[in-house]
Amino acid sequence: MEETNRQRKIAGVLQKDLVDVLQKAAQDGMKGIIISVSKVHVTSDLGVAKVYLSVFPSSNREEIIKGVQSNTVLIRHEMAKRTKHQLRRMPELLFFGDDTLDYIEEIDKSLKGEDDNPIKDPSVLPRRKRS
Repeated sequence: MEETNRQRKIAGVLQKDLVDVLQKAAQDGMKGIIISVSKVHVTSDLGVAKVYLSVFPSSNREEIIKGVQSNTVLIRHEMAKRTKHQLRRMPELLFFGDDTLDYIEEIDKSLKGEDDNPIKDPSVLPRRKRS
């Protein structure tokens, strides 16, 4: 199902303000960690927003995502204050980790030849079960 213009606009507003809120929190308590909001999907009833976060360095991703999830109420309250003139109702926020950068890094390694080569060693390929 395709997103409506309203969903895209709300997602854009949420993404812009979430970046500010999360980066401010990262500056206050987490030195050397960069959090970015890579994508926001809003449901068709505008009640839930799925937020995908990229964390650098990626070794801290799970810990940071759990911390953000545990502070969802505070983040939602701050977002409601920031968007009170733009949104009637603040959607529920669901936070997920975005591993796109890891995937890109794996592809880059493979293209550079730094990874296992499946042509030279076919045992590195996952085997498919035949039914």
